[in-house]
Amino acid sequence: MIAAQESMTAKLCSFARAYHSMLGKNKIFDDYLAYDIIGKDEYDKIGDLLKGKAVSDGYLPRYGFESLQVFDEMDHYFSPVALSRIAFAERALERFARGRAECQYVICGAGMDTFAFRNTDEVVQIFELDHPDTQAYKLRRIHDLRWEIPRNVHYAAIDFERDDLGKILLRSGFHPYESSFFSLLGVSYYLTPTAFREFVRSISILASPGSQFVLDFPDESTFQPDSASRVRRLAELTERLGEPMRHGFSLDEMREILTAEGFVIRIHEAPADIQRHFFAGRTDQQQAMENIHFLLAEKKRN
Repeated sequence: MIAAQESMTAKLCSFARAYHSMLGKNKIFDDYLAYDIIGKDEYDKIGDLLKGKAVSDGYLPRYGFESLQVFDEMDHYFSPVALSRIAFAERALERFARGRAECQYVICGAGMDTFAFRNTDEVVQIFELDHPDTQAYKLRRIHDLRWEIPRNVHYAAIDFERDDLGKILLRSGFHPYESSFFSLLGVSYYLTPTAFREFVRSISILASPGSQFVLDFPDESTFQPDSASRVRRLAELTERLGEPMRHGFSLDEMREILTAEGFVIRIHEAPADIQRHFFAGRTDQQQAMENIHFLLAEKKRN
């Protein structure tokens, strides 16, 4: 199942959303609460890491950095994925929830996601699932910010490697018979096909017919010797951060796993589609990654 650790790549994605929201033009996705939730200290630490100021043991100095400086590493390798996939997921959720009397949104590996505080649709019941350490850190940040947690938000601490997803969700107030929307963003990169299939099976058991599931995944070109330099570089960066990518999925492989577990693919966004929908006409260096795909799948109706 999903690795139980506080992810450095998740922090980088949160940084990317904060940086883009404050300084980006022609915004791909405006996470206007991202800077608040990550906090100045953590934001500055990530900034220093990107500038190469980390000391050899990995501890980052506490002084700030020049936030007006544009980081090529972010524009080339992290921001395009982090921004476009959350935009894709939340647009799909908005379409799914529109006009429904009830809707449950399950964010698997929520990290520093701020949807719970940006959402204006009280019909949507939000379930944030994450490792206990990561979730505790986030709840402390919410407390420090004096944000009031909306009544429709449910936090469920889970060790994905050990805990039963169904039991955790049911104890948190999840209703299997209601319409649900699941997201798994930035996680499939680090799963073997067997672990990914187990996760999809867990969701399928919980999801009512017509429920939807959104995810992003790296394709089979990720580990090919002749893959694009950006793809190789991204894999090298995540491995250096202690989170090596495990597998590149072909579309056929994804379709086989999802179909076997009761889902049908409704939308597939290949890199060219992502480029057209999120990056066309941009004047900065951001463009879709050559190996990243988005999927929206739906639980089959009987």
